[in-house]
Amino acid sequence: MFIELTTEGGNWAKILPAFTGAGELAMMRSPAFARALRLKTAASSVRACLRLGLALFVWLVACRSGLAWGPAAHRLVNNWAVQTLPYEIRGFFEANRQFLIDHANDPVSWMEKDRYERKRHYIYLDKYGMFPYLDLPHSFQRAVERYGSGRINRNGLLPWHVGEYSLRLTNALKARNWEEAKLYAAALGHYVADAHDPLHTTANYDGQLTRQTGLETRFGSSLFDRYQAFFFLRPDAAAKIDDPTEYAFQAALEAHTWVEHIILADRRALEGLPDFNDDYFDRFYSMVGSTTVREISAAAHDAGS
Repeated sequence: MFIELTTEGGNWAKILPAFTGAGELAMMRSPAFARALRLKTAASSVRACLRLGLALFVWLVACRSGLAWGPAAHRLVNNWAVQTLPYEIRGFFEANRQFLIDHANDPVSWMEKDRYERKRHYIYLDKYGMFPYLDLPHSFQRAVERYGSGRINRNGLLPWHVGEYSLRLTNALKARNWEEAKLYAAALGHYVADAHDPLHTTANYDGQLTRQTGLETRFGSSLFDRYQAFFFLRPDAAAKIDDPTEYAFQAALEAHTWVEHIILADRRALEGLPDFNDDYFDRFYSMVGSTTVREISAAAHDAGS
């Protein structure tokens, strides 16, 4: 049985076990008891806030999965993708180059309105056994049949989404729907770049599984923003791709081979340093800068293909 207590100082709004003895009731009405109860209630509130804050922090960290390349990298990929196109089709994309650059990060903003968008930016290949993950069918239907829709969705849909947006772009161009074609081309460049980001292919996307939390920002954003002036891209000319989904799988597999290298480089770059300072980034760049340039160049090529 519970009762609500009220004092001269106001309603405590606290539900407490009922007492039957007069002594206990007198004790409950005493100022000392009131102070103790308020302190206990305040302490409980603080603990509840801390638990809520911790839960929110964990949720925010989890929600960051698949966002390693920063905005500047995605804009650069879309810009250089135009350079790879053959003369016959370059005109339309050249005329809309700035649009493709400006909208290169639209898929990130879509996450705010579409709770399913995030899973389209990554695929946790290492959730499917041993490299090269031969047990994972590249056909979406067969993958769902083998692992179930829930597992496939949790582990990411990136290569299949590249195939979907490639089809959308093709159909928009055939229909001469130029506005949709621009939007699909800008978004496709984003997803293709994601497939070339090693940290978009692993469950350890932020180094959180190896006590290196923050790795995705250090590798995909901070490193790129600091040293992009030294990135000399030379993407190959665009080529015809018959199966964009399969091609995206191969791109993700190739990018995945760099995961362990990046994780080890991040750890070694920090050795003997108090924090992630300029010396850390200089070391990190010397070890993984070439990987970044390689993958960005490949992304530009593939986005134009």
